[in-house]
Amino acid sequence: MRIILLGAPGSGKGTVAEALRSAYGLPKVSTGDLLREAVRDKTPLGLVAASQMGKGGLVDDDTVLALLRERLARDDCRGGYVLDGFPRNVAQADSLDAAGLPGPEIVIDLRVSDEVVLERLSHRRICPNCEAIYHLVTKPPKTPGVCDVCGGALVQRNDDKPDVIRERLRTHYAKTEPLVARYAARGRFHRVDGNGPAAAVIREVRRILDAEPALAAEAGK
Repeated sequence: MRIILLGAPGSGKGTVAEALRSAYGLPKVSTGDLLREAVRDKTPLGLVAASQMGKGGLVDDDTVLALLRERLARDDCRGGYVLDGFPRNVAQADSLDAAGLPGPEIVIDLRVSDEVVLERLSHRRICPNCEAIYHLVTKPPKTPGVCDVCGGALVQRNDDKPDVIRERLRTHYAKTEPLVARYAARGRFHRVDGNGPAAAVIREVRRILDAEPALAAEAGK
């Protein structure tokens, strides 16, 4: 089963994807993580992506698709997976359809207000060493500016700064919103209010997925 998580930056897609991985054993496939890893490792695809990230725009489709194909070819994705951050536009959705991947597809659209997105992302800090994530209000480190896990210095990603967040939101609405109508017309599309606490959002998403016979059968194996 392929689960697609739609939503603006900061809507909680990564948190929900991690919860679904734990609950159902489906790997989380995040294009954001794939891109950051490629940039960090300075792979050929990473060098291309590096010139486009941090400015609020989206990395070009060919680069994202190449990274995604590499990831989905791994054995752990054969039984299904959770897509976090893909597709982000109709062209990417067309490419996903053309891949002819097996199994049913369920789409969850996490709806969050711009104000909540700005609050979540502008207060986010990460550890570049171990990739632990903190929030200065809801999940602060024990020592300000220091990672609890490895002691590294926490940083704010360039794309988590308020002016870049606003540009990311504009890009999201222009490029991603047409996907809502596309997937809603197919069925197996569910809109979830993502403004509340993560636990409540996850409960609602799991309630939807637990009603899917294919996923219930897979979980019972």
